[in-house]
Amino acid sequence: MTKATESEGLVVVTGASTGVGAATAKELARRGFHVLAGVRRESDGVDLRAPGVEPVILDITDDDHIAALVARIDDDPQGRPLRALVNNAGLPGAGPVEATPLSEWRRIFDVNFFGHLALTQALIPALVRAGGRVVNISSLNGKISLAGYGPYSSSKFALEAMSDALRNELAPYGVDVVVVEPGGIKTAMAGRGTTDLSRLSAGMNQEQTERYGHLMKALPDHIAAFTAAGMTSEAAALGIAKAVTDRKPRTRYILGGAANFLIRASRFLPDRVLDRLTTSDLRKHYPS
Repeated sequence: MTKATESEGLVVVTGASTGVGAATAKELARRGFHVLAGVRRESDGVDLRAPGVEPVILDITDDDHIAALVARIDDDPQGRPLRALVNNAGLPGAGPVEATPLSEWRRIFDVNFFGHLALTQALIPALVRAGGRVVNISSLNGKISLAGYGPYSSSKFALEAMSDALRNELAPYGVDVVVVEPGGIKTAMAGRGTTDLSRLSAGMNQEQTERYGHLMKALPDHIAAFTAAGMTSEAAALGIAKAVTDRKPRTRYILGGAANFLIRASRFLPDRVLDRLTTSDLRKHYPS
């Protein structure tokens, strides 16, 4: 994408209320795009609003919100094309496979996968008309899953698979589909996930507690340590902006040292060796 086309284009960024989404919206506006920044509440958009950043109410699980966004793009006052969709909205989700209720699995998938799918389906016509781009924000956990991370990782694995299919389906029409795989990022999302873990632990039966009690105590510390060692939202936004603007984008962008090491190692290490590596890191946080 050239500077000329950037200055004439729209970009949708979901989950832009805070953190990576907000930083990405501001970075893309700085580069000349007009960003439709999805927020859940009017109050979330107050601090976000700036030249080139237009907050829009967008819950990606709400069909009416999606329809309103499609209408906003189709009826853009300046006739600007949709250059990119950045699927960034997401929920944390940790807990043992056995002990995490199906309702929680469905809640996580509803946002982390089905919401992105619904919005992408709705915006594909506009993206095809413009030769635009889909940028799906996955995770290190979209490539590697470990004990206690099953719900979140599963939703990101699904997003990765959908991205691969969509990339091949839209390539003949000039639409690139790119996946961004960050490692730890210093955001408030990890704290929300820790609160959910406390509720989940309280609802486990005695047998589940005996099986997973040490894991449940280790997960908050492991998540906190991984987050603290991660990059800032602004650094992640630079990587996402590169995925949006590179003239010939890669299919995947890995962000952060830990993600680079583990994702690349997973391509060569046997599963059992990788299991020992990740489990060893997690066990550092088990209670004595």
